[in-house]
Amino acid sequence: MSIRRRQLATLACLVLIASYPAFVLGYTGAHVVQSELPGGKNGPLDAYRHTLASAVVAYTLSPVAVYWTTRVMESGDKDANRMDRHNNRIGAAIGAQAVRFDEIEPSVLAHVLQGSVGANDSQMTTWLPASDWRAARFW
Repeated sequence: MSIRRRQLATLACLVLIASYPAFVLGYTGAHVVQSELPGGKNGPLDAYRHTLASAVVAYTLSPVAVYWTTRVMESGDKDANRMDRHNNRIGAAIGAQAVRFDEIEPSVLAHVLQGSVGANDSQMTTWLPASDWRAARFW
């Protein structure tokens, strides 16, 4: 293989690899901005965002990918990190159990609508009290 072809093949692989996070962020972001859930950061909207993104990753890659991403991105011991880890596990389970991609978002939304502040149930999404909510931001 010539150097030029190798460079093009490498570039194509990099574009493919970069497109996956763009897909997950774009899909999740599109649903987040359309959502009427309150809470921005640390509230129900944040729970929805984490649960949905994790469900998409688990469905399209593997729950193991959610586990490792969570280990890297949510390693702190703050309440918000614990909340995010909890909701990521729920999302991973939703994605792993989904038969079709279009089942994911309705299932995530149903979980969030049944969630609550400080939920300890492994099947119930959770978020922090309203006093801890911050202005909405995507990530």
